[in-house]
Amino acid sequence: MIISNEAECKEALTQLDLLIAEGFEGVAEREQQFDVLAKAVENYQIRAGYFPVYPKPTTLPAMIELKRQQRQLKQKDLAQLLEVPAGRLSQILSGKRRVTMDLAKKLYERLDISPEFILKTA
Repeated sequence: MIISNEAECKEALTQLDLLIAEGFEGVAEREQQFDVLAKAVENYQIRAGYFPVYPKPTTLPAMIELKRQQRQLKQKDLAQLLEVPAGRLSQILSGKRRVTMDLAKKLYERLDISPEFILKTA
């Protein structure tokens, strides 16, 4: 299913609301219909520029910064969360300092950055 204009998008959203109100979970046909509609709406909204699609970070400092922004944390609050001095975090984010094994573990546990990404980009 491809949504090509705003009216079709609104109709698809109405159908999604109806499926949610009536209950679609556990009924294979309704679950499939819900998935198709949801994906079509998402694809239309991306194409229409409803929300920007940013490329996935390719460096560890960029990923840390993305996670900080997603959690709406100030840099000093992120430093506290990771239990590192704010100055050291600043150096890591600017690429002047490398991540220690202890910090790598905290990045995984507290920011949900995958171990594979940490190892590949550290």
